[in-house]
Amino acid sequence: MKNFGFLLLTMFLLMGCKNQSETKIIGEEIQNVAESSFPRRLHGSTIYEVNIRQFTPEGTFNAFSEHLPRLKELGVDVLWLMPIHPISEINRKGTLGSYYAPKDYTAVNAEFGTIEDFKTLLKKTHDMGFYLILDWVPNHTGRDHNWVNEHPEFYIRDDNGNITYEAMSPTDVWWDTALLDHSNTETRHAMIDAMRFWVELGIDGFRLDHGCGDKIPLYLWEEARAKLDPIKDLFWLAECGHETFILDGSYADELETIMREVAAGDEHANALSDWVDKDMFTYGRTALRMTYTSNHDLNSWNGTVFERLGEGHQAFAAFVFTSYGFPLILGGQEVGMDKRLEFFEKDSIAWDDPKNLQPFYKALVNLKKENPAIWAGDTGGFPISIEDNPDVIGFIRGVTGNKVIGIFNLSSENQFLKITNSDAHGMYTDYFSNKTYQINNEILELKPWEYLVFVK
Repeated sequence: MKNFGFLLLTMFLLMGCKNQSETKIIGEEIQNVAESSFPRRLHGSTIYEVNIRQFTPEGTFNAFSEHLPRLKELGVDVLWLMPIHPISEINRKGTLGSYYAPKDYTAVNAEFGTIEDFKTLLKKTHDMGFYLILDWVPNHTGRDHNWVNEHPEFYIRDDNGNITYEAMSPTDVWWDTALLDHSNTETRHAMIDAMRFWVELGIDGFRLDHGCGDKIPLYLWEEARAKLDPIKDLFWLAECGHETFILDGSYADELETIMREVAAGDEHANALSDWVDKDMFTYGRTALRMTYTSNHDLNSWNGTVFERLGEGHQAFAAFVFTSYGFPLILGGQEVGMDKRLEFFEKDSIAWDDPKNLQPFYKALVNLKKENPAIWAGDTGGFPISIEDNPDVIGFIRGVTGNKVIGIFNLSSENQFLKITNSDAHGMYTDYFSNKTYQINNEILELKPWEYLVFVK
């Protein structure tokens, strides 16, 4: 975050210290955002990913609903349910199959409960102030979806005339799926009609699995939004790079990849700030980028946060929540889940918390929610660099009446740095440790993976 230039520094200098009038302005800003439409009202929110199968020993909607009071206390706002549809049996992977091989878009997996159970869960989430979004699989159906026989024209075929599937790599072949042809107008209409079923039930949006793949034309989402947004104000999150003006939010996959490289000592910390610079340059300030240290794919196929990020997992999580975008917590991550969940088998999350991480993640969620300076998109403050050490990330983000300073040693060694931006000088209390720091021209020492967050 080194090259924002004189204009950005001038903008920051115009942001004074918090006083009564500025507090009033912040209150009005929060209220205005809360009353606005998606995605703007989510700029200070945290998304929480729910795997119904693995969330409880029962693996049902009703059993998951018992966790809602705890999640409310955690402070998350958006619940993303991994696919809840019946799973195809033809070419099924493992015993229970992949959630991402749907057999019927307008039904629920009987293992999870009934459609009435889902409606009850949806009402409970709304009554408690959550938003609920569904994981949607637009790229393909399962091999025994009724469309395969009733509408074979909906599918892409190989040179031999057989309905085909996708292979992401030689070892990642989705043979349990049937690849859809969205260049066919009727395929798109059928897909949007299936989505309409859930919108009319009252869900709040979709996470689009493989939503911008090679076989997914963006005009599918233009048409879907034109037909579905008038029914209800929806949030659209895509598992792909940001597609400006078409979808609301997108994955910041590359950021997590760089975090792994930094954790392994293969990259310096400033590779992360360089990425943030590049991403804002490419997509602009309004792009909503979802940042995370874990999700279901990473956990199952690449490893837990402890495997991938080691002793730095908390430092990276604090960086994710404060530096850029809007954060995701994978269900179980907040209690220090230290195993790779099976993807095609039953493998319940253990909800004991031997690492005592729930207070840490609750603090992060509240930090995000209560400080507009670190909100996502153009609502939050521009990150301005304040340090001179490539293994440390230090930044200021500020809006009228609110300033957040983050300093992160993202290395396994003690680091010494100087705060080069005088706008960051002053007396502060660390948000996590409650320890007081005098930040000035003196050298600051940070222990391995130590992080400081100051709120003013």
